[in-house]
Amino acid sequence: MSLSEVSLEEVVDTFEFLDDWEDRYKYIIDLGRKLPPLDSDEMVDAFKVRGCQSKVWLIPEIQSDQIMLRGDSDAHIVKGLVALMLLVYSGKTAADILSVDAKKILGDLGLSSHLSPMRANGLFSMVERIREIAANAG
Repeated sequence: MSLSEVSLEEVVDTFEFLDDWEDRYKYIIDLGRKLPPLDSDEMVDAFKVRGCQSKVWLIPEIQSDQIMLRGDSDAHIVKGLVALMLLVYSGKTAADILSVDAKKILGDLGLSSHLSPMRANGLFSMVERIREIAANAG
């Protein structure tokens, strides 16, 4: 199964089903494994997300009025968080992206309180970078 076959609703349902945070982390890592890898020539500073302890790249592609996102990371759990952000944001319009309350979604999943401060900071850096992409596209 590829990431494109997973919906945000399925992630929420799976999180509700999995009681143990270790199992939830494994699920997030599995989401990351479903990301197609970026080419090495795409892993450049122009696409790098600042503020993440791990290396994270987000590549936007505008198709009609939708912003399609691709991404990758050099750390397994962070790659899973990238996949989660792509499920939340990719394929939406700039206006839709700017209206998404990421803190609520991450809070509903319990991620805000279960990530280390460094990872949470990196996750919010990804959100800010995606919002910046949307603001510049709209």
